Order: sequence, then C-alpha cells, then structure tokens
Amino acid sequence: MARRESFRGLRTCAVLIALLALLAANACLPKPLSETGGGVNITLYGFSIMKEPLEKAIFPAFVAKAKAEHNIDIRFTSSFAGSETVTNQILQGVKAQIAILSIERDAQRLKQGGFVTSDWHTLPQKGIVNKTPFVILVRKGNPKSIHDFVDLAKPGIKLIHPDPTGSGGAQWSLLAIYGSELVKSEKQTGVADRTRALQTLQAIWRNVISTPASAREARTTFELGNGDALVTYELDGLLMKQSNSTADAEIVIPEATIFSEHPAERAFVKFNFRSTTNEALSRENKELATIKYPFTVDYFGGWEKAYPDIIEGVFRDQVQKRK
Repeated sequence: MARRESFRGLRTCAVLIALLALLAANACLPKPLSETGGGVNITLYGFSIMKEPLEKAIFPAFVAKAKAEHNIDIRFTSSFAGSETVTNQILQGVKAQIAILSIERDAQRLKQGGFVTSDWHTLPQKGIVNKTPFVILVRKGNPKSIHDFVDLAKPGIKLIHPDPTGSGGAQWSLLAIYGSELVKSEKQTGVADRTRALQTLQAIWRNVISTPASAREARTTFELGNGDALVTYELDGLLMKQSNSTADAEIVIPEATIFSEHPAERAFVKFNFRSTTNEALSRENKELATIKYPFTVDYFGGWEKAYPDIIEGVFRDQVQKRK
C-alpha cells in the first residue's frame, strides 16, 4: 500500500507544495496504474479552477520529485470541469484514479456509487486539501459601488454566476451569499435572520444574466466583458490578476463570506489556495484577504444539511422557481 509523504522542500511563489501521496518504494506503488515504457500514468479529474495550479506547479514538481528520488517517470492525464460534472463523468465510468472535488457531497456520491472504498474523513484535515473564500469581482474602479454581497441586489446590476446544477463553485457561492446575511444579522441582533437572507438571495438572483457551466467558464465570461460583477473563489480572482495585469477587474472582499473546502481522494496541499494545515503558509501570500466574519459549511451543519436545506430548499424551491 502507498505510503503518505509530505515534501517540505518544494516551493513555488513562496507557497508550500505538498504532493500527492503516491510516491513510495517501487514495490509499494499503487496498483493498477497504467505503466508503459517504464513509467506510470496517473489520471486525475478535478474541478475547474484546479487546472492552473496543478498543471503549472504540482504536476511538474511531482514528476521531478519522482524522477530524482525514485527514478520513476510519472505522466499525468487530467480533465477539468464543474465538480458535479466531474463526479457524473466518474459515475458514468471514466477511468479517473484521483478526484479533486469542490464539495464533499460529490465525494459522498462517488462513495455511494462504489467508486471510493476508503474514508477520507480518517485522513488529516478529514481529506480537505485546500480552502479559499468567496469574493466578488467587479469592473476596475468599481463603478457600480459594490462593496458586499447585498450590493449585488441593486437594480440594474448585471451578475455572472455559474450554474448551481453542475458547478460546485456555484453551490459554494449560494451558501456564501445566504450565509453572509445570516452571519451579519446574527452579529447585529443576536438572531440569524432567515427572511433577510432569503430576500437578499432572491433579489441577487434576479440580477443574474448568465449561468456558465463552471466557475472557470463564469470567469471567462466576465473577462470577455460581460456583466458588472462575478461571485467566485478568491484564488480565481488572484489568478486572473496575475495572468493579466490589464484585466478590467478588481476584487471586493465581503464582510462575511464562506471558506470553501475541497476534498480529494489522495491528500495534498495546494498551490495558491490557502493551507488547511498551516495558517503561517497562507500569511506568506500578502495578496490573501482578511475576512471579518469567515464561516464554513459547518455553519449550516455540513453538506449533508446544507444541500437539502439551502441549495434545494432555499435556492431551488424559493429562489430559482420564483425568479
């Protein structure tokens, strides 16, 4: 069986990279992996915004580490889409050996389908390999004066939002918006105001003009000049800034927002996400924002309650159907 290792010496942009838990002695390599020409091919399916950090940082470092320390040639085959789409593809039979998913509910679906036999909850951090808060991207100069989620409900705002039916990021976004109003009302009055949260989400959803299939497609739609704002992962906003210094966008940090936490079936700490194991690593990246009132899906009782209660009971039944 494979021995789990953490490689502390590898750094990219001052962010620690801990690699996938597959490298051990040759005799302990996981089976079956496709081996041709003396090498090993690993097939990975991941949710959309994992593409750059994996392909630009983690894959190359993993390949170099395997070659230098074990003389093994590693090759990666990867595919990226919305988290629910990735999960559906695996359930339909694609030969993925590693799944990196946006929401734990998708990991549970794979387990229920018999595609996962291990329990990720027994791993460090319960299988959560990275986290990132949800923020708002607005046009440069913030001409619509958007400073918090509630401002997205203003008349005339045109919002880009990924499709909650296929995108894990979209579901995180709904929890961020709804939960933000619950948390703020609780801080202000001592009671979480569910009516206020529902009305805010309903008003915001009326301003949605496009629902691309994934968080990455939503970002692309926004980059092409569509809409006034986009709710997305902080990481994706930073990647957009880093890849295009002239991008017509800037990041707005909500007063209260959710930290999305992402499970994988082989544990590793990500590049350019926030660390789940060492907050000091996150503090090294000076671009990461300070959130006044952060919360996680545990605020809703975990995904086993958040999905039926909020995504279905609030969004599907009281927001989407009444738009």
